[in-house]
Amino acid sequence: MSEAIAVKNITKVFPNVIANNRVNIAVNEGEIRAIVGENGAGKTTLMKILYGLYHPDSGSIHIKGVERKLSSPRDAISRGIGMVHQHFMLVPSFTIAQNIVLGVEPMKGLFVNEEKLVKSVKEVSARYGFDINVDKLAADASVGEQQRAEILKSLYRGAEILILDEPTAVLTDMETRELFVMLRRLVDKGKTILFISHKLREVLEISDFTTVMRNGQVVGTVKTSETDQHQLAEMMVGRETIGGRIRTTCYAKDTVLKVENLSVLDSRDLLAVDNINLDLCNGEILGVAGVDGNGQEEFIEAIMGLRPIINGKITIEGKEIQGLSTREIRESGIAYVPSDRYRSGIAIDAMVWENIITGEYYSKPYSKGLTLVMNKIITITKELVEKFQVSTPGVKVKTGNLSGGNIQRVIAARELGLENAKVVIASQPTRGIDIAGTEAIRQILIDYTSRGAGVLLLSADLDEVLALSDRIVVFYGGKISDAGYWDEGIRDRVGQLMTGGLGE
Repeated sequence: MSEAIAVKNITKVFPNVIANNRVNIAVNEGEIRAIVGENGAGKTTLMKILYGLYHPDSGSIHIKGVERKLSSPRDAISRGIGMVHQHFMLVPSFTIAQNIVLGVEPMKGLFVNEEKLVKSVKEVSARYGFDINVDKLAADASVGEQQRAEILKSLYRGAEILILDEPTAVLTDMETRELFVMLRRLVDKGKTILFISHKLREVLEISDFTTVMRNGQVVGTVKTSETDQHQLAEMMVGRETIGGRIRTTCYAKDTVLKVENLSVLDSRDLLAVDNINLDLCNGEILGVAGVDGNGQEEFIEAIMGLRPIINGKITIEGKEIQGLSTREIRESGIAYVPSDRYRSGIAIDAMVWENIITGEYYSKPYSKGLTLVMNKIITITKELVEKFQVSTPGVKVKTGNLSGGNIQRVIAARELGLENAKVVIASQPTRGIDIAGTEAIRQILIDYTSRGAGVLLLSADLDEVLALSDRIVVFYGGKISDAGYWDEGIRDRVGQLMTGGLGE
């Protein structure tokens, strides 16, 4: 095989951080190369260099054996490199087809040739075997469809090398399998894929070779078929790691959160949650599974007072909380890790310490009367940053300047750092977080149950739900089904319920 792309001695330094330190990687044409590593290992920086978003301080990039300077994404695209970012960049009000050709639309005089636009997108979609409705608005597309649109956007522009940054982070098991079929099809057509992920089970399933990075350097590259999760995890963190199911003891006793006959509308005034009943016991981890868009998000928002309910009752230790403000609901004893870190998790322009005290700034120990107690705030923030291993130059930097994984750690530190919660609602709590951070957050959730709190865990990562939950419920079509307590057959039952099987 001939070489598709190579980086030689790439070094990139940011203030106080060496992101890449003399990195050398070579990838052959028609190969799926996984790049794995902890948050801060340097893999995302390296991919941004390959896409022209960052410029290396030293070193070189070679495409098909020829050294190239990539000063912008336009340069990268012209050299056949496409990148699909973890957070999709589609215009919600445009159709899938319009998003795919955005910026390179076929013209007819002064106007866009809509007929040619749709035809050309359908041709590219058919050529690579992508099943997608190109006439659908991006706002109405599923997560899987949005991702296919992002990949097609690169293919439409002639990409031969695809960089996929955490491509399965928001996908269900079924959507992930569909994605892998598409990736293998692309490789069969000669494309080269760089696959960035924290999910080692998926890395083992899809990649040909795996390169491991740690502290800005390449630790090693292995043939994927000749390694396993344990070896890769040890290479990533430099020590042994926990794998598989980690929940061993259930402390469940009395009901702490009770939801009765709850119905909720979505943003289009359609029924999203249909007469749901749910009990969460203190000392229990209740896993919530389901394909995105089946009512889980609206359900959680209703509990947190972020979305009005049509009917139903929600109680914490027997006290009704529906109709209360979000502040009052939090004060009743609920900690909440939201699923969308940027939309509802943080203020990106606020400093780390400001995001840490959000929701608690008006009470002790953060304030005294109308005055913030800054020395106490800074001390507590530093303690939480250390406990949750947030990689940041300091607590007085803008939170938006941190990586996605470290932003997630800030949210977890704020919500899980205080130990007096009666109920913890954790929605995608480890999304985009590396192995060490994931282990830490999962252990903290378990620690809450040992203190008598109930944990409601929502995750698109079915492995996470299976690793932590005492029992699991599944959302499908706005209704809820009970998959039962954990046993060896739980994965199959959950999988069938997620697609509408087994009945309620």
